[in-house]
Amino acid sequence: MAARLGVSIATVSRALRNSHEVGDEMKQKVQMLAKEMNYRPNPFAQSLRKEAPRIIGVVVPNLVTHYYAAVLDGIEDYALKKGYSVISANSHEDHAREELAIDNFINMHVEGIIACLAQDTVDYSHFKEIYEMGIPLVFFARTCLPELFSSVVGNGDVAAQEATQHLIESGSRRIAFVGGPNHLDMVRRRKHGYLEALRENRIAIDRSLVVCDKIDYDVARERTLELLKREDRPDAILAFNDIITYAAFDAIKACGLRIPQDVAIIGFTDGDTSAHVTPKLSVIMDQAHAQGSKACELLLEHINGDKKIKKEVVPMILKIRESSEKR
Repeated sequence: MAARLGVSIATVSRALRNSHEVGDEMKQKVQMLAKEMNYRPNPFAQSLRKEAPRIIGVVVPNLVTHYYAAVLDGIEDYALKKGYSVISANSHEDHAREELAIDNFINMHVEGIIACLAQDTVDYSHFKEIYEMGIPLVFFARTCLPELFSSVVGNGDVAAQEATQHLIESGSRRIAFVGGPNHLDMVRRRKHGYLEALRENRIAIDRSLVVCDKIDYDVARERTLELLKREDRPDAILAFNDIITYAAFDAIKACGLRIPQDVAIIGFTDGDTSAHVTPKLSVIMDQAHAQGSKACELLLEHINGDKKIKKEVVPMILKIRESSEKR
């Protein structure tokens, strides 16, 4: 562009930044030529030139689900207000892809990282390496190494207890919990709340109704079908997340059972779809956008020098609809 306009590169750069050092006529010429040549600024090059990266990386386990998309939306909204760009990577619930994403972010010289563990991650050495390198990192939802990193989570234990209590008060007694892998802290918190509600109401805990397996639609549907085909089938289900919620919902209908008369259901999801199925789903709303915003806020605090490890808890919201009201 500088060659075509017969000016210096510095002049073109200033014009693109709308600097007062360049006249309006030259700015207009540069902007018209930039549009003609389909010019796009390169944030990586800008970061390297300034020696002050303004880019953060985000690793999510499954970007196509509403929860993770909403978290990322919250991160991007907060980052934009503070002058940062966001690059996201989808681990596809795979430890190897998660490690690769972290390695790529290191090579890109991102200023900080926000991450949620893949469901099969049990080796945290790649995160320990991040800590040793001094790169700020904040976990959300599924976390590890709390002595090293800040985190943002929902109050899943409290929310699960409230949801289970509602199911009990609506007449359910054989309440199943369909969750993900037991090693995930997110699963443990929600399962704990469910069990506490049963204990407080002096309902005997049937461990065969606690099904924790892979976070996968087909797996969750099959495990729910196994529960529903038993003679002593559950009369209610608390589902761990949106994938498992809709898998369980489909399984109940596939068995020809009525919701909620035969089997009530509550799931952790705040996606719009939950209000548009029949019957309308009772849900525990994650407030995912707020979680993403808070995670980004914590990360930027660390980037700016705050070394204190923090754990922020974003309250969830129980939304009662048709799928859990037996009375």
